[in-house]
Amino acid sequence: MPGKRKNYLSWDEIFMGSAILVSARSKDPSNQVGACIVDKNHRILSLGYNGLTNGMNDDTFHWDSIGEKTKEIDKIKDYYVVHAERNAILNYCGSHKDLKDSTLYVTWFPCTECAKEIIQTGIKKIVYLRMYSKPELVNISKKMLKNAGIEIVSYHSKKDFTKEEIQEGTEKIQEIIKKFSES
Repeated sequence: MPGKRKNYLSWDEIFMGSAILVSARSKDPSNQVGACIVDKNHRILSLGYNGLTNGMNDDTFHWDSIGEKTKEIDKIKDYYVVHAERNAILNYCGSHKDLKDSTLYVTWFPCTECAKEIIQTGIKKIVYLRMYSKPELVNISKKMLKNAGIEIVSYHSKKDFTKEEIQEGTEKIQEIIKKFSES
């Protein structure tokens, strides 16, 4: 039928785009991660990004993770930040059984802790944009996910994006959105 627009986004592009977009909510200066959970009918069930738990004050927190250098354990951000995948699971307002057989789009490959939660919820497919930066943990995550029968797919089969490329793309999207905002 004539007149149909040809350059529209695919479902994969919409869902990974949603994960990238929600990652722009993260206050973490070095790692912005986003996740989008989708059901088999192409409905977004939940979104999540890496950030502090509800009720914590972002302004009194050591985002630079200075404790990694000083060995002050209470100043290491990893102990306080909830990962994007976990936040997407926790943010879902329906029954967790509704997450069964869903697909998770995530900007970084899941760590071992998130892999456990993904398995427990019954998510059946993971589409990731970038490989997690700790290869030894990636191997453990992959082993668990494959053992649980979860399909793992790289969003772009020929390229593993760098953290900088993803941050640059996210910042460009954020600038475009802010142009439309009155604030």
